[in-house]
Amino acid sequence: MIPDDSRFESDPDELLPGDPPLPDGWLVDTVDPAVDADVDRLVELLRGHETAGRGWAGADRDGVLVEISDLGTRTRENVVVRDADGVIQAWGSVHDRAAGRMLYVHVVARDIDHRVAGACSRVLFAWAEGQAREVGAARGLAVQQIDTGAFADDPRQHAWLAGAGFDRVRSWWQMSRPVTPAEAGLVPDPERWEKNGVLFRAVGSADDGMPDEADLRAVHEVLEGAFTDHFNSREETFAEFVHRLRQDPGHRWDHWWLAEIVDAGAPVAAGALVATESISDDGPNGSYVDYLGVLSNARGRGVAKGLLHTVIADAAARDRDRVGLEVDADSPTGADGLYTSMGWTTAYMTQSWHKDVPVATPGVDA
Repeated sequence: MIPDDSRFESDPDELLPGDPPLPDGWLVDTVDPAVDADVDRLVELLRGHETAGRGWAGADRDGVLVEISDLGTRTRENVVVRDADGVIQAWGSVHDRAAGRMLYVHVVARDIDHRVAGACSRVLFAWAEGQAREVGAARGLAVQQIDTGAFADDPRQHAWLAGAGFDRVRSWWQMSRPVTPAEAGLVPDPERWEKNGVLFRAVGSADDGMPDEADLRAVHEVLEGAFTDHFNSREETFAEFVHRLRQDPGHRWDHWWLAEIVDAGAPVAAGALVATESISDDGPNGSYVDYLGVLSNARGRGVAKGLLHTVIADAAARDRDRVGLEVDADSPTGADGLYTSMGWTTAYMTQSWHKDVPVATPGVDA
């Protein structure tokens, strides 16, 4: 369930012992989503971080506001480092993602002195570890994982992460596939179609126009079951799952699909796909596959391929020009073969870096 109050510590001073090793006049501070200058600066920092790491920027205000707005205060916390003029030069964001897994965003300006940048980085890491102890203790854990990402071509970030005790644990292909208008006919109707005893359909709607809760729960159950043995899978409650996905700026209820086996009587949910809308500033929007899962007892029946055909046809019908997704580059399953055979190619690569933080304070019994 979603906590009524945040599990994080909102005062950074409580997590950073003594004076942070920053230049005179620099300070560690909170960020106010109502201050346009702060939001704009965070977007600027994140876009600079993306450009340095992969060659182009995609961050926008909506994405930043997910991290810092009041909507996410129960599961997120943020900190910034301001220079002597009050300009934000570094930003850390933590997200209580699921039991034992805390996501962490670590961004430092690219145009400041490298020694000052390193000092900012150390402050952010110290704050993040403090937050890991806070959220881990609130969840009753002995160890809390910090899970953060880096672009594969970002040596500065890699050096900082390794120096802070993080281990690179996984690589990911960020893939994209072009969509043509003709592919709107790839399936009979993205809302509902059937092939070989498998029914592919969008989640239903309740009388109030909201999605049918039973269908949403079916999607959650399928994904929890499909990813049980996957890398770094952590149990996420239904409330956590829905709350988190609704915060995505591209969230659309009509981008959720179920695949059901219907050749043996009552329909049985066997696969699910959750997508979002990718907003573009200078061209058509795209679709992005956040989740695609198939239960083990339904594999080999074309469920994954059928769901992918559905999201492609849906994107084409909406005049979108691409569908993106992420693939585990280190997975032994060879799942990437399906995507490449269907036209996906790798745009860039990212990495996952982890650090396990003991929750008990050193010298104090847990």
